[in-house]
Amino acid sequence: MNFNRRHFLSAVTASSAGLIASGAFATVRTGDKPALLSHAMAALDKHGSAIRNRDIIGLVDFSAPSRLPRFDLVHIGNGQVLSSYLVSHGRGSDPANSGWAKLFSNRPGSNASSCGSFLTGTTYYGKHGRSRRLHGLDAENSMAAPRAIVIHGASYVTPVMARTQGRVGRSLGCFAVSNTEIDEVLAKLGQDRLLFAWK
Repeated sequence: MNFNRRHFLSAVTASSAGLIASGAFATVRTGDKPALLSHAMAALDKHGSAIRNRDIIGLVDFSAPSRLPRFDLVHIGNGQVLSSYLVSHGRGSDPANSGWAKLFSNRPGSNASSCGSFLTGTTYYGKHGRSRRLHGLDAENSMAAPRAIVIHGASYVTPVMARTQGRVGRSLGCFAVSNTEIDEVLAKLGQDRLLFAWK
């Protein structure tokens, strides 16, 4: 059997490029410690007694494109990711519909995502089904409740869409996840916990 190093390296390179293009190397694996964890822990300290439940926190990394799972649920005790989900950003954050959040706003009517610390509130049933209210704790997101920024399920957030279109759909500023995963997200990230979003 003839071993041609150049052909082998070319095949490996091509194979790796295909995997990277499909996002296989970019998805967050459970057990990893996310890059935003230190910022989220500082936010947890900053908001003190406002956040009563400190077992699990949610992290949304808006520096990643929407085609990748960028909404992590993290165990506070060991800092490891328990699960990761696709999540939308607002239309106003991505006017060109590129899949990248570029602009952020706290202004009503902006249809943009906001960064900062959110306190998870009660669940309710609305036009998107079962959803969870959010309360902004920082200047960057203080209008979250009046803007009705919540966690909800959406038909425009699916792995198929992420794979075929290179992005998921956009919300009006809410954290929208797949309809098939919303119940799991709401159960794991219950009331009075921290959701920290940043770029």
